[in-house]
Amino acid sequence: MAYEGYDCLGVEVEAGVARVTLDHPPINLLDAALIGELLRLGPELERDPEVRVVVMQSADPEFFVAHADVNLILGLPEHPQQPASEPSLFQQMVDRFRTMPKATLAKIEGVCRGGGSELVLSMDMRFAALGRAVLGQPEVAVGILPGGSGTQRLPRLLGRGRALEIVLGADDFPADLAERYGYVNRALPPDELGPFVDRLAARIASFPAGAIARAKAAVLAADAGVVEGLTTEARLFEECLALPEARERMRGFLAAGGQTREVEKSSVAFDPE
Repeated sequence: MAYEGYDCLGVEVEAGVARVTLDHPPINLLDAALIGELLRLGPELERDPEVRVVVMQSADPEFFVAHADVNLILGLPEHPQQPASEPSLFQQMVDRFRTMPKATLAKIEGVCRGGGSELVLSMDMRFAALGRAVLGQPEVAVGILPGGSGTQRLPRLLGRGRALEIVLGADDFPADLAERYGYVNRALPPDELGPFVDRLAARIASFPAGAIARAKAAVLAADAGVVEGLTTEARLFEECLALPEARERMRGFLAAGGQTREVEKSSVAFDPE
């Protein structure tokens, strides 16, 4: 299958492994363009009989995904006509990487916050570069909540207490701490990260596609109730959008230089001080 017409993504398939490279300067912001391409890519990967494993990585060693575009969030309706009755489009987009009958791996080398964190949390495995990778869910700091599946993924992976530390603390978690908490599978030195992920991806891809798909389906059975949880998250996220303080904080974040490369390399834009 030819993966053509992508401006924000590069896709290469070799020996059963699809390597998806995020390449959307300056900070791999999850804006309408990148979200649209990920929405298109998911079904294509799922249908491709040549793909057994998906590895997602970034062309920029300093940014995996900064977060979702705050301007896009500010453009969402403050008062939807009907409360959410199913997972949002963004939730469905990231959830496909959790449910597709392929193994999905994230290779994280730089900043991975907000919607970027939710994207990798929806993948089967996460591997991070020591001294480079930083993960976090800063949404509460700007008056909203993680609305792209973070409130459902984190408790299942880390437990309630650590999930709330990440969500309510809205702080950065470097790779070594993320590994200790279970946020990522492993944290490795930068020069070891790529070879490790490549070996693991190649090993999985060497196994029968039917066995991979069925083993993953069996593990997914442990996530019963996730759709109901995502729907609740989507409804509560919508309620946050109607809070005047939330909109004020999001605009303040942008005014303070949010979504610029210089500011996003630190957590200063999300600091309430």
